[in-house]
Amino acid sequence: MDAGSHSISSEKKSSRYTAPRAPLQEAGCRPYMPSLSTAPRNPSAKCYGDRFIPDRSAMDMDMAHYLLTEPRKDKENAASSPAKEVYKKLLAEKILNNRTRILSFRNKPPEPESILTELRSDAASLQAKPAKQRRYIPQSAERTLDAPELVDDYYLNLLDWGSSNVLSIALSNTVYLWDASNGSTSELVTVDEDNGPVTSVSWAPDGRHIAVGLNSCDVQLWDTSSNRLLRTMRGVHNSRVGSLAWNNNILTTGGMDGKIVNNDVRIRNHVVQTYQGHEQEVCGLKWSGSGQQLASGGNDNLLHIWDVSMASSMPSAGRTQWLHRLEDHVAAVKALAWCPFQSNLLASGGGGSDRCIKFWNTHTGACLNSVDTGSQVCSLIWNKNERELLSSHGFTQNQLTLWKYPSMVKIAELTGHTSRVLFMSQSPDGLTVASAAADETLRFWNVFGTPEAPKTATKASHAGMFNSSNHIHIR
Repeated sequence: MDAGSHSISSEKKSSRYTAPRAPLQEAGCRPYMPSLSTAPRNPSAKCYGDRFIPDRSAMDMDMAHYLLTEPRKDKENAASSPAKEVYKKLLAEKILNNRTRILSFRNKPPEPESILTELRSDAASLQAKPAKQRRYIPQSAERTLDAPELVDDYYLNLLDWGSSNVLSIALSNTVYLWDASNGSTSELVTVDEDNGPVTSVSWAPDGRHIAVGLNSCDVQLWDTSSNRLLRTMRGVHNSRVGSLAWNNNILTTGGMDGKIVNNDVRIRNHVVQTYQGHEQEVCGLKWSGSGQQLASGGNDNLLHIWDVSMASSMPSAGRTQWLHRLEDHVAAVKALAWCPFQSNLLASGGGGSDRCIKFWNTHTGACLNSVDTGSQVCSLIWNKNERELLSSHGFTQNQLTLWKYPSMVKIAELTGHTSRVLFMSQSPDGLTVASAAADETLRFWNVFGTPEAPKTATKASHAGMFNSSNHIHIR
């Protein structure tokens, strides 16, 4: 079991506290202060100042001797004919190249005209294309909301941001909805003590329906537009349902019993496939963007990759063999994130005894890289517009860390939470990240900024994914 887990059964309370809407705290900005120090001189460059010092190696000593002694001879033979003067002038032009200086200095020769022209054109092109400025990343949360009675349990998934720009969060036995467009808060459902607390929430792709996993092993499906309970799926698991993931009309559930079940919410007999490979609680579930592969992480330190093609080839077996069984982590695997720009790239994060972020090629099962973060990895989110990865952590700093991929150089560390950051979720536009921590606060970070240019192809495919499932019929 991963260090720092917290039992739910001891946290049930007879009274329920409704979370107040706290005033928003605007993120502070540091004013830009230009540096007062100048750039250091290049130590390899020589500086001669304002003194002109002769350079013996550049002198023609014979010529210097001739020029020094010639005036004396002229004085001795003052009466010279005009023909001789013309001869001397012609000799200086043809043989001496009009060299009249005795001392020679190390001056740089003039550059050829062609090189100067090229340099001017290069400088003009650089001015026309200014250097890319580094994105400003605010170090403080853009806003903070109270989240009282948030269950401090590493294995649950209590936060999700839907495509309709409404964020859901489970606080003890109650699911709240926070509308990001106007900041309004509403209560979706409060379950009784026998079924609670709520152990997972997940929005359907249409942004209207939401799945709610319970400690009683039931799963509820709600229509948020009418606040109506559509159905309750019972008997799917033998214990609490801590993880949920949607793939169009398929709701995948993961329980403490180690089972992973695909449920088709459109039909009465909803169980269509079972994945069995974990020996302990399934705490992480994520479908790939294509919907062809499912990643699952468990408290048994295992990471499994399941493929839809293998499931469809054995419909009568009831259980599906995994594509890859990855055993490199040494603690619970909860944090999972599929790369938006490389379909077969998966990032996974380990618990307190592991502390590593690992990258996998899900076609081959090869581990591409492993980075020790120094603390428990609770959640992972990719930037949709840049090659960046955001991770949330536990003790000691309880920070959010932004990494540059693939170098895994730290770009920023965002602090403010005073306890481990258990959950993160990304806004539909991909720019803002919400984080919920054991300090019972919900914070919003403008960490991914505004993209330079919209990617038309990416937006079209993203919208298409939701359009294909805009009409979910739940029975």
